[in-house]
Amino acid sequence: MKIASTLRAALVAIAALAGLSTAAQADSGTVVLTIYKAGWIIGGSGGSGVLNFRGRSYALATGGLDYGLVFGGSKTVLRGRVSNIFRPSDVAGVYGAAGAGLAVGRGARAIVLTNQKGAVLELSGYQTGLMANADLSGLAITMQ
Repeated sequence: MKIASTLRAALVAIAALAGLSTAAQADSGTVVLTIYKAGWIIGGSGGSGVLNFRGRSYALATGGLDYGLVFGGSKTVLRGRVSNIFRPSDVAGVYGAAGAGLAVGRGARAIVLTNQKGAVLELSGYQTGLMANADLSGLAITMQ
């Protein structure tokens, strides 16, 4: 009888741990960002967007700085997926990148970024305007 109660307690503990591990798994959502960028050597960007996560929509704001060879102005619209988040606020944070590009008129854009919380943005879209850059840039996303 003592073995049966020990076995029962072990099964209950295993079931509880299994339930906790599935509840703690990261999830993903979709993101749409519209970013306006302008600069001459030092550039700045700002914009807005929407995170769709677990059936709800959350407003986002973006801002950032670029340093290096930056010239011109552009509008970029990016759509994609954010992964490795547990709650909507995990998408907020600073994302850094080094890159180069040239947009005259309309051009394609794709980027993968990670923030300090481990959220991964996989985005693609288009950029319009006149923009030449070979720079280090940072993008900050905040919840509104």
